[in-house]
Amino acid sequence: MPSPLELELHQDGRRLTPQRQKVLDLFQTIGSGNHLSAEEVHGHLVQSKSKVSLATIYRTLRLLVRMGFLHELELNEGGHRFELLSHDHPDHHHLVCLNCGRTEEFESEEVVLVGKKAAESEGFKLIESTLNVRGICPDCM
Repeated sequence: MPSPLELELHQDGRRLTPQRQKVLDLFQTIGSGNHLSAEEVHGHLVQSKSKVSLATIYRTLRLLVRMGFLHELELNEGGHRFELLSHDHPDHHHLVCLNCGRTEEFESEEVVLVGKKAAESEGFKLIESTLNVRGICPDCM
């Protein structure tokens, strides 16, 4: 039976390459709540003896974000981290260290409520609510 990734790629006229499957497998193995940069994904795959270029990793990560398998978190100065998209915790938020990029998740019903009120007041339908709090982690202070 084809995987959800394979089915969606096929509908889009693309195929499931071994590299695409390995990137998604890595995120599924580490689970939701873990944030990796493209370079970290590349490092994990190289360690597991997979031959894949960093350029392929970047293209695959962007594709998996567009397809709804991964979530992209923008950091300072153009850095990006990626995480497995979790339908169990769609409204989670991030504490991000501006120095080292360490990312911790937290949930806040108050943030979701404020987002919902703001959306409703402007006639929007709230789809998701995320907040990125930027600071300096204890290790970098």
